[in-house]
Amino acid sequence: MAETHRATAQGRKKWVVPQRSDEDKPSVRPPERNLAVPFRGHIPGGMRPGKKVVVVGVVDSCPDRFHVALTCGIGSAEPPPDVALELCVRFRDRQVLRRACVAGCWGDADRAAPFFPFIAGQPFKIEIHCEQSRFRVFVDGQKLFDFHHRLTSLGDIDTLWIKGGVSVTKLA
Repeated sequence: MAETHRATAQGRKKWVVPQRSDEDKPSVRPPERNLAVPFRGHIPGGMRPGKKVVVVGVVDSCPDRFHVALTCGIGSAEPPPDVALELCVRFRDRQVLRRACVAGCWGDADRAAPFFPFIAGQPFKIEIHCEQSRFRVFVDGQKLFDFHHRLTSLGDIDTLWIKGGVSVTKLA
């Protein structure tokens, strides 16, 4: 971001930092507290094709599992009745399960993945790209899988949930 300056009435320079446009704003707005896990944050405007959610964190040193979910509604119910995508990373069997919940009914979990990208005690970056017909998920820059939408009203997908054996360092 470029800084500019402007003269004040007293003749001194006042530094002005241009404000970010809506396109530069983070996709997920964390609540006014630390990124403690379990975490629940609002996705302004919901999901839409071209939008992505980025989670940067560190896996715990002795993890069992962790979950990342995109849901409809930030209410207190856990899980909410509509979950567009839930990732369940299980370390014991080295799997990344994906599933959705529509009107309170969970669908079958997708299990196939070309590799298991998570290592105990190590940092990671998950990117969930929303496309017209699917979510495309990348971990550390490598495509892990596609997950076709079970919920078609993408704008209603407005909440990010994270829980389990991770620390979250950044959201975008």
